[in-house]
Amino acid sequence: MTARYVLSDGYRFSRIIKGGWHLAGDHGAIDRQQAIKDMAAFVDAGVTTFDCADIYTGVEEMIGDFIRAEPRLGAQVQIHTKFVPDLSDLASVNGAYVARIIDRSLRRLGVEQLDVVQFHWWDYDAARYVEAALELDRQRAAGKIGRIGVTNFDTPRLTELLEAGVPIATNQLQYSLLDRRPAGAMTALCQAHDIVMLCYGTVAGGFLSDRWLGQPPPEGLTNRSLIKYQLIIEDCGGWDFLQGLLSALKVIAVKHEVDVATIATAAALTFPNVAAAIVGATSARHIAANVAATKVVLDDEDLTMLNAARDSGAEVGGDVFALERDRDGRHGRIMKYELNKT
Repeated sequence: MTARYVLSDGYRFSRIIKGGWHLAGDHGAIDRQQAIKDMAAFVDAGVTTFDCADIYTGVEEMIGDFIRAEPRLGAQVQIHTKFVPDLSDLASVNGAYVARIIDRSLRRLGVEQLDVVQFHWWDYDAARYVEAALELDRQRAAGKIGRIGVTNFDTPRLTELLEAGVPIATNQLQYSLLDRRPAGAMTALCQAHDIVMLCYGTVAGGFLSDRWLGQPPPEGLTNRSLIKYQLIIEDCGGWDFLQGLLSALKVIAVKHEVDVATIATAAALTFPNVAAAIVGATSARHIAANVAATKVVLDDEDLTMLNAARDSGAEVGGDVFALERDRDGRHGRIMKYELNKT
């Protein structure tokens, strides 16, 4: 069983969260029936919290089908979904728009309340994100949402939401040994307001795994997740830097009798204010390794070795999601901004 985290309001969720992005079909063909069956294996292993989104094609429906097919297991599941208005809709997001998307998520999932709804906003120049967040809070007050979270907000805009009185419980962001942008100002803000961080990208799409140790850099990638993290690796210092970090991870993995990816996730779980790691999974193959990340206790020697390997590279620049928010930049060009209509 994996460890659990408890918020100040008593809400409990697993410290390993099953990610849903990889089930949306953008990373290769998905056997839908097998994916639904695999959900039972995750719940049985204690990974009871599922992450999804209104824009992850078919994933909310998939989880809903699982809950209906396995009511005993489904009753144990916590659902973290997202509210992500399309880029072209930002200027017109209002109460009716928010209610329609939230009601659609409730129908897809077949639940009466969404445990956590994580809010994302593509373009801060379309300055209606505070109003949209306040509309989400009205949905919370109406009982449709248990808690409001954000995802990929930067520090100044999260501050704006808090100053407007939006009760933010969670903050989902990219945070790993490679990408340490949330450290510093974002962590301090979250700590000051009792907001816990939920990390994605802890294994960088699989680059922080045994699979890539001692291997040449990949060429001609078409998997958008791998492309995304390859760009981050380049920003950190390139393939030679990655190999040095993987070598350090391997030494620690051997010591703890686990794999490299497990140590990478375990390291992220030691970061201040981090409550859970979101692991992308298209099958149940790596459940044991995922769960092991909550059980490994990294000692001072391990952390010193990891920090030394990481500090040999460069830092990814800017605030949380700043590079990805630049639609003309190499990080932003791979994003898809109009998925809520599909």
